[in-house]
Amino acid sequence: MQNGIIRVGLIGAGANTRLRHIPGFREQRDVDIVAVANRSRESGERIAAEYEIPTVYDNWVDLLDDDSIDAVCVGTWPYMHRNLVLASLDAGKHVLTEARMAMNADEAHEMLDVSRLHPDLVTQIVPATQTLEVDNTVIEHVGNGYLGDILAVRLRVCDYHGRSNRADTFIDTEGPLHWRQDRTLSGYNILGMGIWYETVMRYVGPATKVSAMTRTFANRRRDENGVMQAVTVPDHVNVIAEMGCGAAADFSWSAVTGLQTGTDFWIFGTDGTISLQGAPFNKVLGGKRGDEALSELPIVNRGKWRVEEEFINAIRGEEAVTHTPFDIGVQYMEFTEAVTRSAQTGQAVALPL
Repeated sequence: MQNGIIRVGLIGAGANTRLRHIPGFREQRDVDIVAVANRSRESGERIAAEYEIPTVYDNWVDLLDDDSIDAVCVGTWPYMHRNLVLASLDAGKHVLTEARMAMNADEAHEMLDVSRLHPDLVTQIVPATQTLEVDNTVIEHVGNGYLGDILAVRLRVCDYHGRSNRADTFIDTEGPLHWRQDRTLSGYNILGMGIWYETVMRYVGPATKVSAMTRTFANRRRDENGVMQAVTVPDHVNVIAEMGCGAAADFSWSAVTGLQTGTDFWIFGTDGTISLQGAPFNKVLGGKRGDEALSELPIVNRGKWRVEEEFINAIRGEEAVTHTPFDIGVQYMEFTEAVTRSAQTGQAVALPL
């Protein structure tokens, strides 16, 4: 860090990097985005021209060799995360990596282990964002005993690989292969399981046992070159889990539930119930024993996206990473892998792995 300025390099500049990270870094004081390495020199030059980034590297190795770069933002698909994080740490650079943390639990554990060998470097995963506005409210009510003992958690998620038009949410069996449907790029990650489980953990902690059934309804799709590829990443997932807090959990993620309205998230206790509403969630409904219906609860300390701010502040020693440290990423990678193991074997899988 020269003259108090943190110099950031981008490895991979996909949609979320352009939407979130570039603007987010530019909002921080004394932070310069100085270099980019994308999938090709040509695409890197387009990004550099659009966002006035001064240096384009042909590949990520050359970018990491640049000693003037203090921190790296990894915006690639999961198949590259482990290699890029380890190489970034070896090069002495702080690293923010896009979610999904890795391809599998082993990679995630290795990333955590290596990060602990570099306590002077900040490591962070882009967090689950869908409940940021209401997290503090739910956490406070769970913590102050509003629910009593937590008995059950129910989550139903519609996941259509980024499609938001409800009329277009029936499964498209002839559609092209999305990278999230390609196990060689996405690993054990299925739909939005990891980021949603991260949110569940914020409220009630991790699971101790997982039993899952999955289905892949469109098992062949054409890749970007028009070549037909086998698809083994499920389109629909049902999970029953035992939570460490003693609750029973019932989770479902699906890309085939056409016209389903919204996402349902409920926490049930002996004394109260909480339901999250909105998309993304911006309301919390609650009710206590004896109430006739749920009512809206006041939002406490409404949260917001501040990933880049937290990352930069952590580098400066002004705050610790909470959204999301590598140890939490390991837990959601273990959960995603446990779901696949259970679905493949028909057996319940204990956590941690």
